[in-house]
Amino acid sequence: MQGLRLPNKICPVSAMRNIPDGPPSDPDSYLQSVPEPARSTLEALRQQIRALVPDAQEVISYQIPTFKYLGSLVGYAAFASHCSLFVMSKAVMAQFAAELQPYPTATATIRFPHEQGLPPELVERIVWARMLENEAIDLARREKKRKRAL
Repeated sequence: MQGLRLPNKICPVSAMRNIPDGPPSDPDSYLQSVPEPARSTLEALRQQIRALVPDAQEVISYQIPTFKYLGSLVGYAAFASHCSLFVMSKAVMAQFAAELQPYPTATATIRFPHEQGLPPELVERIVWARMLENEAIDLARREKKRKRAL
């Protein structure tokens, strides 16, 4: 895609080093550095996740925008040839494997075209699954801590 500021097709981290101001410090500045149509696609994804998890904290983690809810929830990024949703869970990826067939995937990553986001219903179900997973992990942590205190 012509005019794309993310020259590295593999990793946004090395691509960000080529931006004069350095890596982004927050999700807004990250999105400002992303060219269209990827920016609009990622902004729509971000708004959807925000609406689903209003208590989530938005941060930059590993130089990509990430939502945190009882730990890392999901992240997103733009690359030269695609956008990615980082699910951050092999179990959730396995749970949705059949529905993810149309998309290139990696261990815990879904890739999709710049100009076409993921189906909102699928994003919603993935985010809810990750929330439940993080809540279960947090509950187990608190229970373990409580038992140690006894």
